Parts: sequence; structure tokens; C-alpha cells
Amino acid sequence: MSLEFFEKLSQNFIELINDKDDYNVIIEVDNKEKSFTAHSNVLKYRSSYFREELENIQPNEKNIKIIIKPSISSKIFDVILKYIYGGIVNLEKVEARFIFDLMLIANEFELVELSNKLETILIEDKASWLKTHFSLVYRSIFIKENFKNLENFCNDIVVKYPNLIFDSSDFTSLPESALVSLLKRDDLQIKEVEIWDYVIKWGITQNPTLPTNLGDWAEGNFLTLKTTLQHCLPHIRYFNITNIEIYDKIRPYKKILDKQLWEDIKQHQVAPERPIKSIILPARSVLVTELPPRTTEPFSTIISEDHAAEISSWIDRKTATYSTTNIPYKFELILCGTRDGFAPQTFWNICHGHACTIVVAKVKGTDEIFGGYNPLTWDNTRNCNTNIWMETKDSFIFSLKNGNIQNSILSRVKETKCAILNACKNNQKNYGPFFGYGFSFYSQVSNLDDVSRCDNHLNYYEKRIKTSSDRFFIDNYEVFQVIRKS
Repeated sequence: MSLEFFEKLSQNFIELINDKDDYNVIIEVDNKEKSFTAHSNVLKYRSSYFREELENIQPNEKNIKIIIKPSISSKIFDVILKYIYGGIVNLEKVEARFIFDLMLIANEFELVELSNKLETILIEDKASWLKTHFSLVYRSIFIKENFKNLENFCNDIVVKYPNLIFDSSDFTSLPESALVSLLKRDDLQIKEVEIWDYVIKWGITQNPTLPTNLGDWAEGNFLTLKTTLQHCLPHIRYFNITNIEIYDKIRPYKKILDKQLWEDIKQHQVAPERPIKSIILPARSVLVTELPPRTTEPFSTIISEDHAAEISSWIDRKTATYSTTNIPYKFELILCGTRDGFAPQTFWNICHGHACTIVVAKVKGTDEIFGGYNPLTWDNTRNCNTNIWMETKDSFIFSLKNGNIQNSILSRVKETKCAILNACKNNQKNYGPFFGYGFSFYSQVSNLDDVSRCDNHLNYYEKRIKTSSDRFFIDNYEVFQVIRKS
């Protein structure tokens, strides 16, 4: 007969955290602004990470070992320490971002049980947050490669909407393991020759010393690229690429392929029925999705399908506007002021990690609609007191024809080094999205619509998009992620 009294045991061990008599470890977190005391035996037997860490640290004159983890918040480490001592984690009234960060730290400390449980909670209960913060999630989980369920969750999305990753401005910084995991998928919805182009682009970017002109490459340059792509190349479906694409795209880089593979590719072009020695991977499957039922609910309370078509043509730099039946992008609403709130901090919390976004605002008491396009990623992690300007040549601001407004105005970025502003943490309570000094939201109080501005006195963008007073109030604003349709 076995009697178990774990609840009381856990509570007693949690109380041991506050024992200031017998501790022999200090953990400093939050840039050394907060410290916790602990006991080496408890840490070592609960975490292999701490066992190894403590073995490599020399105690001070008071026989205390000090562990410094400046990038970990005190709130998260408090939860970690209570889990280590008592096996209890309280997730009541915490946001999804806290659970995600806690999972990453639990993984860092090799607390597998806790990390796996938090991963399951995120997938089962916080899927909408994961999708909204997709870029942040995707790049974080491949660093340690310990989140296989989250990898599958994210890859199930990417295979349907590959532009989320392949067309993002920071695609070439994608971890190799993430890229390989996508290349392995039989259901990746993108043409094989385009996959090849992206793989070559990624590989070249990892080697910035390679000559810009392919004609100047020596044997060693091809060997460098081949080595970089050694885990990617086996997953390309070469025998599903057309002959003309082989000639135009593959042939210039034939030296990075194994000789037998290149010989088999050439043979397959002229005699596809003959057997070859190389492995032939199956063609990627094309997903057939059922059309959703028609709905009369608009995708936006501010802009129309006509507006979306016009904005899409600006993104692609088309001289003619797309028809509403041929819009190449899906406008996915990620923030709505009347739904999510107007506080500037709300913008940074929700839009962090999102690239290729459209911000639109409806001016209070008028027909005016203003907006801006940011091809870069909004980033709310800048910790110092200084904002940072982001460089791009592809952003633009605009006003849209609406009601009494007869013509839309497009204004492309002119000062490319100051196209988009990422506000530092101290300013995010006052600054919403900033497009140079051409179109911006900011607040000296608590509400985004206290002051918004369309100005161009510094010529950051080509022209003004508002001819009257530059400052205005808004009824509502929306932020969309613009996703190219497959």
C-alpha cells in the first residue's frame, strides 16, 4: 500500500525558496536588477542544465555560486523556480506571450516536462495568438529544434501560404533547420523552380563574400555554396522541373550538384522513360480546398474591395489597377481599433512580428481614409530609449478615393533610410505606427486617436496625402497582413 502526499510536499518545498539560511546559489536576472536565492542540490536534481552550469562555476568567498541570466525576466524566473521546487505552475490571468516566453526559457533550462506541456497548451488553446504572431513564433522554435509539435503546426500553415516565409523581408535569416523542414514537405504549395530560386538565394546570402556576378565564380565558390546547401539540395524535386526551367535556372549552378544527379537530369530531359540512378522524389501535391460559403460580412469596416485592388496594384508597382476579381493578395485583419482598442501599446503588442502590413485609418467626421504600407517587420523588442528608423524602398503612404474624395493619392518613400519607425519600449505607450514623417499615429495621453498626423515637411515621402491641416482624429483604424494568394 502506497500513500502519496505530494500537494503538501510541494508547498513545503516552495517555502524553502524563501529560506535565507541555507541557500548556496544566487541567480541574477532582469539585467541584474533582481536576484533569487536557491539550493544547488535542488537545482541539480531537477535540471541537467543547472547541474552542468553549477559544476562550472567557482563559489565566492561566502561559498555561494552566482548564476547570471540577464535576459530572463524576474516574473518568468519566479514561475520557473516555483516549478523546480514544487512542481506547480500557475497560468491564471497570464497572456499567451507569457506562456510562449515561459516555454522557451523552460526549454533553455532543459525542463522537458514543463516545456512540452506549455507547447501543448499553446497549440490547443492559443492557436489564434500563434497565427497572429507567426513570424516571431516560427523563428523562435527552430533555434533549439525541440518543439516538433509547434514546428508541424507552423509548417501546416506555411505549406498553404508559403509567402509568409519565402516572401518575407528576412527570409534569408531563416534557420537552416526551418528551411529544410519546409523542403521536406510534399504539400508545399509553390512551384519547384521557385523553391530552387529561394534555396539559391538563401545559400548565397549565407556567404556574403561570393562574387556578385555568377560569371566571376571560381570552382571554390561553387564548392562553398554546395557545402552550405548540402542539407537542402537533396529535397529539391529536380525531375518535376520543366526542361526550359532546368536550362535557365539549374544549369548555371550545375557544379553544386553531384555529377551523377546532373547526368540523370540531362538524361531525363531527352529520354524520360529510361531508368536513372538518382532518387526521384514524388511531385509535391496540390491542395484542393473547398471554397468557403459566400458571406455578406465585409473584410473591413474602412476599405472596400476596390480599395484593396488599388493598394495591391501599388504593392506590385503596377501602372494599371487590378480588378476586384483578380486581387493577388489576401488582406487578413490582425488589428481593429474599435475591437482591440486604440492605445499605442496595443498596436505594438499585436503587430509585433508581422511583416507586409497595411495600416488604414478613417478620419473622424469626414470621408477621408489614410494609410501606409510597411513591407518590413514591426518590432517591439528595442529596449533602449532610442527609436530606430528602418530602411526600405518599398513602403508607401496613401489617401483613398471615398465619398466626396474623387482621386486616390499614392506617395512612395523618398528618404529610404527613414521609411518606417520602430519605437523603443519607453515610447510605445505614445507612438503607434510611423511612416517617416508622412503618416503617423501618436498620443500624448492614452488613446491612439488623440492625435494622428499626415505631414511631409521633411520630404520623407514623395508628397503630402492630406492637403488640409496635418493633424486629425480618427473614428477607427485597422491593420492588415497582406498575404499573396497561392
